Amino acid sequence: MLEKFADIISQQLHVAPGTVITEETNFKQDLRADSFELMELVMALEDEFGLKIEDDEFENFETVGDVLEYIRSQGIDE
Repeated sequence: MLEKFADIISQQLHVAPGTVITEETNFKQDLRADSFELMELVMALEDEFGLKIEDDEFENFETVGDVLEYIRSQGIDE
């Protein structure tokens, strides 16, 4: 699932080619994502995985691993 998610992140956040995305990657510090970009990422994830991510959940996402853990907690493990 990390690879699929990394592809979505790369597209939504316009990550430079060759950037390695791991579960420890921090959206703001490592990928320099701002709040608007993160909201667009959440919308893309909702569409891709058929989820509804509440604002209070979204605010807790700091790393790629945080989001993956949330997606898995919703019963999705592609």
